[in-house]
Amino acid sequence: MKESIAIPITESSQAGEARRVALALASRLGFNEGERGKVGIVVTELANNLVQHGNGGAVVLRAIDQYATLGIEILALDQGRGMLDVDDCLKDGFSTGGTAGNGLGAIHRLSSFFEIYSPPAKGTAILAHLWSDSKYHPPENTLEVGGVCLPKLGETVSGDTWSCQGATHRCLLLVVDGLGHGPAAASAAAAALRAFQEHHHRSPHAIIEATHAALRSTRGAALAIAEIDFEQQSVRFAGVGNIAASIASGTEHRNLMSHNGTVGHEVRKIQEFTYPWSTNGLLIMHSDGLGTQWKLDRYPGLSLKHPSLIAGVLYRDFHRDRDDVTVLVAKGNGV
Repeated sequence: MKESIAIPITESSQAGEARRVALALASRLGFNEGERGKVGIVVTELANNLVQHGNGGAVVLRAIDQYATLGIEILALDQGRGMLDVDDCLKDGFSTGGTAGNGLGAIHRLSSFFEIYSPPAKGTAILAHLWSDSKYHPPENTLEVGGVCLPKLGETVSGDTWSCQGATHRCLLLVVDGLGHGPAAASAAAAALRAFQEHHHRSPHAIIEATHAALRSTRGAALAIAEIDFEQQSVRFAGVGNIAASIASGTEHRNLMSHNGTVGHEVRKIQEFTYPWSTNGLLIMHSDGLGTQWKLDRYPGLSLKHPSLIAGVLYRDFHRDRDDVTVLVAKGNGV
């Protein structure tokens, strides 16, 4: 499941709702009672922290899977005062809000992966992964991928989606934005996703051609496909419509080129562009539900964090309530 679930947290009573949604997701994913208990504690503590220390925010949940093992990704996002010293905040007994001060330490211990981005006065973003099998330890991959995909406020389904299809020597990444929003947009995005999965062994250009034919009976979509070739150290990119994409490496930042059009209706030109890729490169793709005014250099150290944490911070600060939003981030591991 690529679509995320966001639970707004503005008062302490909403922590219970976040816990209920998280436990329902854990049950659907096959978590046993003990592992569900961990999920409940982590989500409750994070939600309470949002109220006590972040002036409110949101808990964002997503199902994740690796090598047939299922898990839950939890993001806690706020725009509060941040942390002066993250290491101090992780120590049991440390508190700035008059509480016992054991919350972050407990979250860290219960999570198989845990990361914080919290510059002073710029809000806090916390990422936690919990797996249905607590003994599972995901292996390090050549490429880490993460994202946030949420519907427009008031909608129950998103007209956006994203996907990742990996192989030993390459990885293909897709972002789709079905025209408009609601069920019809979601149907167009789902058709594009099926075409991508069926033709993922082909080039980005060929996949878009196949998708164009598959979407003729839908309202159409904007989409972009990036193929990262680990052997050639390159990215082949093709896009139609307003999916934004960029590559960051070191101090360089390069925007990727798309053409105007709507896949399934009017596509005047499909063109592949090739860009260099480094082993520590960062690829960011997003729908127009995210504003384009963001700049990573305004977030010192963020590019070193997990892709889902990067996506979460950009979503938190630049999403538009009037549209579905997808932020997809892929990051080389330098291996």
